[in-house]
Amino acid sequence: MNYCHIFSAIILSLAAASAFAADAAKDTRCYELRIYSAAEGKLDALNTRFRDHTCKLFEKHGITNIGYWLPRENPERKLYYIIAYPNRESHDKMWNAFMADPVWKAALAESEKDGKLVLKVESTFMHATDFSPEIKAVEEKEPRVFELRTYTATPGNMARLQTRFRDHTMTLFVEHGMKNFAYWSLDADQKGAEDTLVYMLAHKSKTDRDASFKAFGDDPDWKAVKEASEKAAGPLTIKDGVKSVLLTPTDYSPTK
Repeated sequence: MNYCHIFSAIILSLAAASAFAADAAKDTRCYELRIYSAAEGKLDALNTRFRDHTCKLFEKHGITNIGYWLPRENPERKLYYIIAYPNRESHDKMWNAFMADPVWKAALAESEKDGKLVLKVESTFMHATDFSPEIKAVEEKEPRVFELRTYTATPGNMARLQTRFRDHTMTLFVEHGMKNFAYWSLDADQKGAEDTLVYMLAHKSKTDRDASFKAFGDDPDWKAVKEASEKAAGPLTIKDGVKSVLLTPTDYSPTK
């Protein structure tokens, strides 16, 4: 085992964790992950409504657009997006003001004159973890591939899972060419709040993503960290408890 490498990784991890904690300590916003399933043949119209109306109206009512994405494989015609409010208490006021806006009502009516655009809406309220990087909309010159990952911890092991990310995993991701975009915990009233970690990575491409995760998985430092973290507690995620969706930013997403 390369102890010099491990020592360097620990130093980098401590510095990164300190920076991440400083960023997250300032972030008391409420984040909402919304997933829309469009009606057959209506996904383009749904994207048009967001591009031409919805995003602007969100901002008008104090709601921050973080990002909008489509799954790379999308048979269910889904649209993923993340928005932010100053806090959870402000959500109802801002959302209700948006829904009551006559401009929104007109855009909604016009877009649905030939039928509803959305069959299903999934909504999850989240808050930044103490180790998340600063969460903000960022557009790079070349659009990236984003990956939304959801982990379900084994009973009693959520803190251990977060510690492993805070102290090791995030640094190793960066070493292998991945960018940590954001890390969230679910709000206390959300289903699975006690055992769910949601995070998002950015990759240069699907090919880079696959190569990065292979190198990460083969890294002896990762293997040692994983073994050490599970020695007393056993696996930190349940069977099939890691879910991943690869996402492509929409043309109107403020994050690309």
